[in-house]
Amino acid sequence: MAATVTLWRPVGPEELRLIREAGMRAFPPRLPEQPIFYPVLSEDYAVKIARDWNVPASGSGYVTRFRVRHDFLDRYQVQEAGGRSHLEYWIPAEDLPAFNAAIIGEIEVTAEFHRDQS
Repeated sequence: MAATVTLWRPVGPEELRLIREAGMRAFPPRLPEQPIFYPVLSEDYAVKIARDWNVPASGSGYVTRFRVRHDFLDRYQVQEAGGRSHLEYWIPAEDLPAFNAAIIGEIEVTAEFHRDQS
């Protein structure tokens, strides 16, 4: 079995709907204004984005967890986005089909946040 890396991705309701339509096996293509796909390296960071960004923007936010083949990720550097605990990969939109093909197993929803939660 190939070595894998566990990653997280905070998503809004529309992206989650598209992930579900893909059988929880792939992330949807990026929109023209989204040239980079940003999976993150910690659940805490994903929770912060889902709760603090996705909820205000769309009313709800979700944290997804998934495993990606380590050998695929080797071609990308981990990026620091505003702090040592804010680590993510920057996957160019054109590489997303190959990224999706490197996902092992299903994408899971591990947390959800809604505007009406306190």
